[in-house]
Amino acid sequence: MRVVVDIFIKGPEGRIEARYLPPRVPCLPVVAILHPHSLKGGRMDNEVVQAMSRSFHEQGFGTLRFNFRGVGKSEGTFSGGEGELNDAAAALDWLQSSQHIAHKLWVAGFSFGAWIAMQLLMRRPELESFVIVNPQAHIFDFNFLAPCPVPGQIIYGQSDKTIPLESVNALVAKLRAQRGLYIDYQIVDDANHSFEGKLQELNLCIQEYIKRSINTKEQMAS
Repeated sequence: MRVVVDIFIKGPEGRIEARYLPPRVPCLPVVAILHPHSLKGGRMDNEVVQAMSRSFHEQGFGTLRFNFRGVGKSEGTFSGGEGELNDAAAALDWLQSSQHIAHKLWVAGFSFGAWIAMQLLMRRPELESFVIVNPQAHIFDFNFLAPCPVPGQIIYGQSDKTIPLESVNALVAKLRAQRGLYIDYQIVDDANHSFEGKLQELNLCIQEYIKRSINTKEQMAS
C-alpha cells in the first residue's frame, strides 16, 4: 500500500512543498526526484516525474518529490539554477535528519532537473547513484562532472525534438571515458521529450537498472 506523506521542508527561501513515499523495503535507499524547468510548467506532479517515482517505489525504494522555489506552494522565486540546487540540498538534509528514513540516498532528475541532480551529485558524497532522463546537454554545461563520482543511468527519448541526440551521446561518451565508471545508457524508441505513450518503457528501463545495481552491490557484499 502506498502511504503518501505531504510535507513542507524548511528551505533557504522559505518552505518547500514536498511529497514523500517511505521505502517498501527498509534497507533500500530513498531517491530525491527533481522536476523540469519551473518557468516551463515543471512541477513535482509532472507525468514523467511521477512515473520515475513509481518505478523506484515498485522496486522497494522510498521517493521524495518536491517543488522548486516559486512552484506550487513552495516559497521564493525561480533563480535559474543556483537557488534550485540549494532547494535540492535542503531536501536531502531533510531526508538525512529524519531518523526513520534510510540514510542510503540516490538522486534522479528529468530535463532541467537532470542538470540540477548532477550538480547535487558533485556536492553530496553520500549519494550512491543517479538516474537522469532527457538531460539538456545542448543547453547546460555538464563539464563539472570531472570526474563523475558514482555510477548511474542516462535515459533519452529517441524522438525528443528539443534535445539533439548528439549532445546526449557526447555526455555519455565523456562519462564512460572515466576509468572505472559504469554508465547505463538507454534510448527509448519513438519517445518524445515527455515520453507520451512511452511511460511504461521508461518504467522498465529504470527498474532494470535498479535491479542490476542492487544485485551488483549484493554480490560485492557477499
